[in-house]
Amino acid sequence: ELAKAFTAGADRKSLELYLEGFAYTVAVMQTASALQRVAREAVEDLADDGVVYAELRFAPELCVHRGLSLDEVVQSVVAGLREGEQVARSKGQMIVAGAILCAMRMVEPGDVAARGPESVKAKLINTSIGANHPDATPTGAPQGTRRDPIRSLTIAQLAVRYRHAGVVGFDIAGAEAGYPPQLHRSAFEYAGAEKFPVTIHAGESFGVQSISSAIDCGARRLGHGVRVTDEIELGADGTVHFGKTATYVLDSRVPLEVCPTSNVHTGVSFWGQPVQSVAEHPIKVLFDLGFRVTLNTDNRLMSGVSMTSEMTALADAFGWGLNELEWLTVDGMKSAFLGYHTRKFLQHRIQDEYRRLRDELGVPTIKRPDTQLQGPARDVLLERPDRIGQPGVGESSLLVGGNGVGEPQREADVVQPFQQSVLREGVHLEGGDDTEGLGADL
Repeated sequence: ELAKAFTAGADRKSLELYLEGFAYTVAVMQTASALQRVAREAVEDLADDGVVYAELRFAPELCVHRGLSLDEVVQSVVAGLREGEQVARSKGQMIVAGAILCAMRMVEPGDVAARGPESVKAKLINTSIGANHPDATPTGAPQGTRRDPIRSLTIAQLAVRYRHAGVVGFDIAGAEAGYPPQLHRSAFEYAGAEKFPVTIHAGESFGVQSISSAIDCGARRLGHGVRVTDEIELGADGTVHFGKTATYVLDSRVPLEVCPTSNVHTGVSFWGQPVQSVAEHPIKVLFDLGFRVTLNTDNRLMSGVSMTSEMTALADAFGWGLNELEWLTVDGMKSAFLGYHTRKFLQHRIQDEYRRLRDELGVPTIKRPDTQLQGPARDVLLERPDRIGQPGVGESSLLVGGNGVGEPQREADVVQPFQQSVLREGVHLEGGDDTEGLGADL
């Protein structure tokens, strides 16, 4: 019943309202034993879902309000991750888990300690903005909502300190509007100097300016990033036009950490209209245009999802089968904040398992086309006349629909056997923002 209550509270078409629930999960993550247990159980749950690699994202500064130091918080979580891996191995499963440390965009240190979870909730959701610009200061926001950049730098230093103990990346998280990445530039410069991986939440609740700012701050990946579609236009002659930021993201293979169900719950905007279902989500358009799309849960508790359920939702919405899901999974593995040799080992394992499943189910292997904006994805564009025939919108263009590849073949009976086999064998990759208040992101 509690899990249902969290999911119902999250599905309110607002990122700020979605964040409210974390005040309560964070409140019970204030001791070393609790943090270790949450991390361990998160890894166990992921392994049971067939996940072979996970990056769990959390904010250490929200877990220090009963006396733990930042180092103790990280040590407890890393210990839990290792325990979870060991439990999985004892059951014949294989999973590798790392942590991404988040600095919060807007919550000041001491809020929970001084005033409790309701204070954190107020800070998390107060993002009313006075001007439609990523650098605008929220009007009516409580004193201190803007973050001290020194605090972000502290978290970046903490992440680097544990880079050989299981921490794989650094991020900033929380509401985007009014809290641009530039406010935390010192933290990103430090991570860059240390050659430490950075991912930044950008292009979820705010527009392409947020994505551009994240790239300027050194993001290797984009948390969500779906508002890159703001710079995609379909010309009347069949060409797709990309703005300069979209062009950079596409050409530079910047991975998008896409979370379809969560985006439906937060009401992410797709060309000015909130996404109401996975079938309306821009992941299909981005995938067909060749962006490096990775599939993530964002938050398994709040959105009530798993990797299996997200894959099933995409199969149901777009007719995707083993080939498309493999492409997504491999792109995720290629984008992992993991050493090259381990990454390649896991990628080969994933590909071997998909190959075995295709052979078992009699599904033909289909070579991934370079560009495949056809069928449902093209129809989405064509149904929006306001996005058609606007010359000069983008910096580059692409002629689509003439490659002769056609829609991938998919056997109607693939999905259910695949879900059963994937749970048994473990072939997919986990991503998301927060698992049980911690996070799982890829």
